[in-house]
Amino acid sequence: MTVPLLPHRYNLNLTPKTAFLFPGQGSQFAGMGKALADAFPAARRIFDEADAALDFPISRICFEGPEDQLKLTENTQPALLTVSIAAFEVLRERGLAPDYVAGHSLGEYSALVAAGSLRFADAVRLVRKRGRYMQEAVPPGVGAMAALLKLPEGKLDEILAAAAQGEIVTAANLNSPDQVVIAGHAAAVNRAIELAKAAGARRAVLLPVSAPFHCPLMKPAQERLRADLDATEFRDLSCPLVNNHAAREIRSGAEAREGLYLQVPNPVQWTATIRRLAAQGVQNCIEVGAGSVLTGLLRNIDPGLHGARFGEPADIDKLS
Repeated sequence: MTVPLLPHRYNLNLTPKTAFLFPGQGSQFAGMGKALADAFPAARRIFDEADAALDFPISRICFEGPEDQLKLTENTQPALLTVSIAAFEVLRERGLAPDYVAGHSLGEYSALVAAGSLRFADAVRLVRKRGRYMQEAVPPGVGAMAALLKLPEGKLDEILAAAAQGEIVTAANLNSPDQVVIAGHAAAVNRAIELAKAAGARRAVLLPVSAPFHCPLMKPAQERLRADLDATEFRDLSCPLVNNHAAREIRSGAEAREGLYLQVPNPVQWTATIRRLAAQGVQNCIEVGAGSVLTGLLRNIDPGLHGARFGEPADIDKLS
């Protein structure tokens, strides 16, 4: 499943802008956020707020693990959001503000907190439920995900169609021109891996994930999440967000809520998201939170964009 990408060009009539990018699942690691909490009271307050909102020590799982607890989706999602917002609060205290925000899958919740649409306590409770619903949507072993690297252009749709054989296998993350993640029934995903290798992909490998995210098998999770989203207040955004379901600029709370609903069983359009930001005059991107996955993807999508990250205290000096 692919979508047309925006033309690769800058609008030269716009003043260069900065986007804050927020990572999603896959960026987590034991120990994340601890140095931030130790160095910055603003970050420490966010971890304390998360613990109180969840009535559960998510900060301890961030700081100490163990890995088997951190990798549980219902823990991973609130943990990553908390680290991102802890980092964002440090940047905000220093007067750094984005012109645009975007988040990869789960990261869209962080982006909406940063844009003032979602309260942090509401967001952290939402993503813990989101993670649980996703985990419970598909029995263990039924689904799978795989990364296809450097698949020849134009081959994806025919590979997915041939691999399906009455089962589900679709694009889940269109991460960069060289990286696509697929998801669906395990047997269909494995067939797609073999077909991708035969078609000339540099690598095609199963991913160690607990559920097949961003594919139609997630529809039960989507429907369970609807009631929680409807019960949550979404305010209009203080700066625009480019959402990852449609790579579309949004500004209203209603659009924000609907985007979070629609993203669950649909692919993350990350390449199109970054190109939309570039078309709006963004030239600087700061990855806010754990790891540097999005910064790495940025180079492959558009080498003309400048990427930096803030997830550790030492990173602050590189942003000044």
